[in-house]
Amino acid sequence: MAASEAMNPADYIKHHLQSLTSVADVTHGQGLKNIADFSFFNLDAIFFSIVLGMLGSYFLYRGAKSATAGVPNRFQAAVELLFEFVDDMCKSIIHNDESRKVVAPLGLALFVWIFLMNAMDLLPVDLLPTIWQGMTGQHHALLRVVPTADLNTSLAIAIGVLLICIYYSVKIKGLGGWIHELFTAPFGPWLAPANFILNILEFLSKTVSHGMRLFGNMYAGELVFLLIALLGGGVYASGHIGLIDPFLVIFHLIAGSAWAIFHILIITLQAFIFMALAFVYIGQAHDHH
Repeated sequence: MAASEAMNPADYIKHHLQSLTSVADVTHGQGLKNIADFSFFNLDAIFFSIVLGMLGSYFLYRGAKSATAGVPNRFQAAVELLFEFVDDMCKSIIHNDESRKVVAPLGLALFVWIFLMNAMDLLPVDLLPTIWQGMTGQHHALLRVVPTADLNTSLAIAIGVLLICIYYSVKIKGLGGWIHELFTAPFGPWLAPANFILNILEFLSKTVSHGMRLFGNMYAGELVFLLIALLGGGVYASGHIGLIDPFLVIFHLIAGSAWAIFHILIITLQAFIFMALAFVYIGQAHDHH
């Protein structure tokens, strides 16, 4: 896609990596103040996360609603394969039948939701921002369309998994049993302070690494797409065609297509890894030490 006018490459990348954080960004700096000024929220990440979550839920709902006992159509077969794959993985990690009734659907929802959010990276980098720019009337409207390339989103989902782990730790072991384990594992009751610090650090490190892994991969993928976009953007930004520009445009198209094809593997793999780690962490919450 073409780089925006009056922007050098550094400005172009910086602009695309900024989030819509305030209603003032939409109304030429004249947005509402105080309560209506949500400057501490990345509004674009929240919006696309909700919309894609609803889309994923509808996708799974339609798959369940259209299920028949006869020969399945392609859509039903795809949903059934996905469900069986996730269910088999959940069974291999979490051995509590009662917990799997909740955790397996949760894992399926996580996979579909994260996959859809990751897949936004396959859209041309200037497509939705340009549409948004036309809707708001701003020359350089802010809009990031990949929620998982925002650290707030990926860490928020990881924190949600942490809360589920704590819930199952208390449910399986009891509140007293879980607290007792925090102070006695792994070195025994004589080193209770060290045990407690290590267990808290374990919770924090697992959560941070869980979210950072997803964020890092998607942020890097988004950055590569922006760098590729700059190859063909020089012609549009300069207003004239130089000797080398046609070759840059051709290379831009080839590189963009190749990276997009390869990126399909990345967005799927990252959704799978996040789901698998969620199963592992929740499975660990069922273990007694």
